[in-house]
Amino acid sequence: MFNESSRRDFLKKSGYGLGAATLAGFVPGLSSNLGSLSAARAEISIDPANPLAPRQTNFPGKIKSIIWLHMNGAPSTLDLFDYKPELQRLAGTGVPESFTKGIKTSTQGGVSQLFASNNRTWKQYGESGAWFSDLVPNLAEHADKITFIKSSVTVGATHDISILKLNTGGVTPGRPSLGAWITYALGSANPDLPPYVVLYNGDREPSGGSVNWSSGFLPAVFQGTAFLPGESPILFLDTPPQRTALQHRASLDLLNRLNTFNTKSRPADTELLARQQSYELAYRMQSAAPEAVSLDKETETTKKLYGIDDKESETYGTTLLRARRLVERGVRFVQVVSGFEPNSGSEGNRRSWDAHEDIDGNHGQMAKMVDKPIAGLLADLKSRGLLDSTLVVWTSEFGRTSWGESGTGRDHNPWGYTQWVAGAGFKPGYTYGATDDIGLQVADKDKAVDTYDLHATILQAMGLDHLKVTYLNNGRSERPTVTFGKVITDLLA
Repeated sequence: MFNESSRRDFLKKSGYGLGAATLAGFVPGLSSNLGSLSAARAEISIDPANPLAPRQTNFPGKIKSIIWLHMNGAPSTLDLFDYKPELQRLAGTGVPESFTKGIKTSTQGGVSQLFASNNRTWKQYGESGAWFSDLVPNLAEHADKITFIKSSVTVGATHDISILKLNTGGVTPGRPSLGAWITYALGSANPDLPPYVVLYNGDREPSGGSVNWSSGFLPAVFQGTAFLPGESPILFLDTPPQRTALQHRASLDLLNRLNTFNTKSRPADTELLARQQSYELAYRMQSAAPEAVSLDKETETTKKLYGIDDKESETYGTTLLRARRLVERGVRFVQVVSGFEPNSGSEGNRRSWDAHEDIDGNHGQMAKMVDKPIAGLLADLKSRGLLDSTLVVWTSEFGRTSWGESGTGRDHNPWGYTQWVAGAGFKPGYTYGATDDIGLQVADKDKAVDTYDLHATILQAMGLDHLKVTYLNNGRSERPTVTFGKVITDLLA
């Protein structure tokens, strides 16, 4: 037991320790000198002069590139991949209380009714026997390439918040996106192109905007670079005709000298460093980027494979073919967002998968937009040997409920839905987890896969330990999965 003297001595020494640990959060670099008081250290060494230099993985990985397909607006996977005969049998009746146990929904009081579209037909495909609806007949032909995660869960049920969590692991802005973490961990495999590119359809940014490909508290150089739709996805890339290449290079050299002088007095200003890097990258991209996104050298057969010959799928097919060309050239992370076509009137329903009403009309249009291009992407990657090193991720912010709004649509569902991956590092033709008999909640809670778990498992397949990909931010050792996440080893090949 402590006597009074030893008690005072203990508290005094403890106070010094706590004070030192607190001070470390405010004084840059101090924490690295506090020994055991600060076990959290940044695991990755970055060369300030070349922050995008390629870096080694924590251990050998199978994935070199990721094509992240975000189905914006949250499709109903009950109408795409999650066949539920019991839901069809109970359609038109109230939601049984036994299915809503443990969650708070708008169905309390028995107002809503279970809903199953009469227009859907279902079949099993491939040796895996995976179920697909008639909305995605082209994708169904690739059943044995796909790893289904039918026990996906998330938190929140508003689009912007859940999209942010899907991309960054956080529900408030400020955290790096998964693509930024991967770029931070591995650098660039092609110095002439951004290592992290964002592609989307339409005439405006997707829901939530650039915060979803932000570098957060990581240095700004690791953020995503958005390529615009259309024939000129990178604005102002060309040198003006009246300006010679020598003049252009001389201007950049002068700007670099001035910025380098300024960075010496502002070592913590990552925005300035990122701006310097972006100028040099833009200079190199003037020759590399137009070629990377141009489809001029693609055959008509390839374009048809992606559905570019079809008005319904032309824009999304063009986007996915560009994604393939980018990973082929070493881009590590390509984030593709569906929807937001610049259409109006009768075609306005295809702006996203957000079908609170007329789910048949909405999903009919959205499925025609993405089905053939995604199937074409999988076939093309396979034929070129790229599926052995590329992972395609099909995901959304949440799923859709098994009851109908106004009898024709579905509400938001964070309690149980389907996502899938295909390619490097994962078991093909495999299904993990399941939802209950009406597709509302995960059937086995031990198999629930949150965003954090998906991120951790993908990083593992890349050769990155999500517990070791860390960055010291305000004295706290941050990682991609915040304080959560587990690797779902059953998914890995």
